[in-house]
Parts: sequence; C-alpha cells; structure tokens
Amino acid sequence: MPTLTYDAIVVGSGISGGWAAKELTENGLRTIVLEAGRPIDPAVDYVEHVPPYDKRYRGMGDRNRLERYQPIQRQTGACDEYASKFFVNDLDNPYSFPADKPFSWIRGRQVGGRSIMWGRCVYRWSDLDYEANAREGIAVDWPLRYRDLAPWWSHVEKFVGIQGRHEGLAHLPDGEFQKPWPLNAAEQKARDILTTKFGGERLITNARLAVLTEDHLGRQKCHLCGTCYRGCITLSYFSSINATLPAAKKTGNLTLRPFSVVHSVIYDPRTKKATGVRVVDGNTKEMFDVNAKVIFLCASALESTRILLNSATAEFPTGLGNSSGELGHNLMDHIMGGGATGTLPWAKDRKEVGRRPDAIYVPRFRNVKTKHPDFQRGYGFEGRAEREGWRRGMTMPGFGAGFKKSLIGDLGPWEMSFDGFGEMLPRHENYVEIDRHLVDAWGIPALRVHCAYSDNEKKMQEDMVVSATEMLEAMGATAIRTFKDNNPPGLVIHETGTARMGRDPKTSVLNPHNQMWDVPNVFVTDGACMTSTANQNPSITYMALTARAVNYAVTLLNKREL
Repeated sequence: MPTLTYDAIVVGSGISGGWAAKELTENGLRTIVLEAGRPIDPAVDYVEHVPPYDKRYRGMGDRNRLERYQPIQRQTGACDEYASKFFVNDLDNPYSFPADKPFSWIRGRQVGGRSIMWGRCVYRWSDLDYEANAREGIAVDWPLRYRDLAPWWSHVEKFVGIQGRHEGLAHLPDGEFQKPWPLNAAEQKARDILTTKFGGERLITNARLAVLTEDHLGRQKCHLCGTCYRGCITLSYFSSINATLPAAKKTGNLTLRPFSVVHSVIYDPRTKKATGVRVVDGNTKEMFDVNAKVIFLCASALESTRILLNSATAEFPTGLGNSSGELGHNLMDHIMGGGATGTLPWAKDRKEVGRRPDAIYVPRFRNVKTKHPDFQRGYGFEGRAEREGWRRGMTMPGFGAGFKKSLIGDLGPWEMSFDGFGEMLPRHENYVEIDRHLVDAWGIPALRVHCAYSDNEKKMQEDMVVSATEMLEAMGATAIRTFKDNNPPGLVIHETGTARMGRDPKTSVLNPHNQMWDVPNVFVTDGACMTSTANQNPSITYMALTARAVNYAVTLLNKREL
C-alpha cells in the first residue's frame, strides 16, 4: 500500500480524538483519524430501546461467551448482552500484570471509542487540584492553573451541552450549563437536611452530565429512557460519533479510517521530528505508513503510551521522547467502592416518571479547608435516591396480572446510596512497560502493567464508609448497609498518567501545551498527559486540553515552526 499523506494525523476516535479531529479540520487541516476498531452504525448498533424479550438471553447475557472472550471487560456492569459489542475481545487484545497486582483495563475499540459507553460525568478542576502536587511535594507541579483552562472548558462545554446546577463552590467551579433535571422528592429533602446539619460543607447537587435537557445544535433533548451505555439514537448524550466527528466531517477536511491499528510513530533523527505513523490494517494485517506535519495521539492513556514505547529508536531506546525516563510511569486511576446505602422513611407517596440518566453528586469536602489526619487529597460521592419499583419483580416469585398489579401498586421504600470516588496519588513505581513475550492479534507488542493502590487511597476509601454513614444517619435513614469493595485499579476506567505534562523536560514527557519536549510535532492529549488525577471525572478536562493543544499546534504551523 502506498504511503498516505495528510496535514494532521489523529490516532483514536474517542473523547480526545473526536475533539482533535473537530478542531484540526475546522482550522483547515486535512486530517486523517486512524481508529483501530470497526465503524459504528447508530441505526443498527444503538440498542437502548430493544426490549429484553428481543434478546436471546433476555438481557441476562451469555455467561460462557463473556467468560471466554471478555473475562476482563465483563467486570464492568455495562458489558452486558446489549453492549458487550462495544468492549474489546480480551483474547485479541491481551496485556499482563503481576499476580499480586491485578489491573482491570476496560477498553472499547470502535469509531467513537469509549465515548459511546462512558458515564458522561463532567466536572471542572480548581487550583486546589492543580496546586496540590507542588503544595504537598508530590511528583511534579502541574504546568497549568485554573485560569489557563477556564476558557477552554467554556469552549467545549458550549458545544457538548451539559446539564448542571450552579453552586458557587470555589473547589468545584461552575461551568456553562443547561438547566438541570429537578432532584426527586427524596433527594431534595436529603439536600435540605445535609445543608442544614453540615453547615453547607456537605452538599447534594446534580451530577454535571453531558446529556441534553434542551435541544442543542441539532441534537434532541434526553427522553429519559435511562440506558445510555447502549447508545443514543436521539444523540442526546455527548459522544464523538454523535457530535465532534460529524462536525469534523462537515468541514470536508476529514478522512476517517477504521480498522487501522497504529503500531508506532516514525521518527526522523535528522529533523528531530516525526514524519508519520506505521499502521497495521485490522483486516488484512498489511502494514503501511501515514505521513503528516503534526500527530495527535488520542488512543487512550495506556494505548498512546504503548505506541510511544513501541516507537523506540537509537536516540530513544526506552521509548520515543523518553529522555526524562518518565514515559510509562506515574499510572493512576481513581479509587471507588466505599460508601453506604440506607432506607429513607419519607417520600413514600412519591414516584418518579421516566428514568433520569443522572445521579446526585456530593462534591469533595475532605482536605478542602482543614487537613485530614489520615490521608491527602479527597473524594466525592455519586449516588441517588430511588425506589426498587417494578424491576424488583425479576427476582421475586409470581406470575400474571395480579403479580404485575402488586408490583406497580407498591413500589417499595425509598433508598439512598453514596458511592465514593477518590483521588489516587501519582507514584513513579506505578508504571507500564512492553511485555516482550506477548503480542496482540495484529502482532504488536502488548503492555505489562504494574499498579497498586497505596495506603493513602485505602485510608481514603475507609473514610468514604464513615462519612457516607454519617450523612445517612443525619437524614434519619434506617437499615444502613456499608460497603468497602476490593476493586483493582483500572476498573474505575479513569486511568491517567504515563506521559505526564510538566515544566521541566528532565522530569516530564510533555510541555504545558501537551507537546512532546523531544519530538515537537507530536502531541498527547488523552489521559496519558495527566500530572495528577484530582477526584473528579476527567473527560471534560481531556476535551479542554485537546482543544487548547490544537490551537497551539495550529499557531506553530502557521508560523512554519512545525
């Protein structure tokens, strides 16, 4: 196959790749997006309205198939009979880890990537997050502050469409919001109680969600079917296939090539720049090159780093652009699975209409104004108040009209749950490397992952249980059940780090504009670039960083500096 030539290459078509494609094409660059997986046809692949009786296993799934082909992916609840097709085949996409350090790498390889089945929670950071490393002497300082990203968050939020409630919190800045869904009766009373009893320190608010409550840029508002991870035929939730890729296509400057598995970046030691990427055709296994002036790696945190590690040269024997020795290191995820559930004695005469896709959110309150004695950083809670409803009939004995009537007539008590999501500290000893004994289905060397939570994260998880219980007790909840799960890193699906940004090329891989210090026409704008994790869901920050980096790259191209 002859070499293909474009102005820009984007590797990956998910959250970051979609934004890179939109911004590059709208700036007039002929751009090719290389996606490792298959194309998606929403009319066929989106199945949010398919009833269980139309599925072979009635929505319960083929356990044998999942255990054989998706033993890692099945650990997330979204990998079910409806949506397992959006998650990778683990046999074709292997990786390894030490037996005492399990890591659950959840992946999606198709046009749209994991933006098809992501949780859609979007929160800005504050300088409490950006200054934490420098303040505490951990890892390296972020080369950014809130003021640097604020206009770019606004830029992407206005396009994405985000429902949320303005709360005026300094440590969780407000954004560009559509009107929020009303909290249900139980959640509203819980908000009122906590605001009073904790003096405003602990607050129940709406989850800030990339799902439309108003029609927006040709996309329809959400109709509350509630199964977003199966797709969204009305385009109400944000994904690259619903929003950014169509915008890029509209420019006439986009070439989208699925089944294109990027092996490595091609480096020219004479110019000290990359000339393009080497690609394996996903169907034929034929290898070919694509050349461009600028390259954006947006394949996901670990995949982009894997590409760089597999791009080793005589100049960079441990991975392209790794003069600092930090490439592959400082892997992070969030920690989850600590909290509590309780029965609420009020709102028994109220019920919800529709299946609201959002949750409630309790913003971080630890280590905000006062220092906690046991751990650094903090966590927030996701949760909701709901009644078991008629769905409890799936696990109850009964049959016929009388049984159905009993389920509708008595929806059961209201319950409130709080599930914590906490920050993981960056540590050099959490890293990925190339496994020299393992290749994927396309012959590309796979990763070996070394990652474990530290005592700091474990103590934070213990405190999630304590504070969730305190809040439920303050509400007068009964039958409180606590939980503390032993989840491995990776399962939160917020993996970050491994090609971090920084102020100094001796201690970081990327400069403040996501540009590689050593290879200036290569940019990395997915989770690999992160210097710390904060406790907020990271995707909106990837989007803002990507748009900002494209703006910088285009400026350099116009000056002929790339």
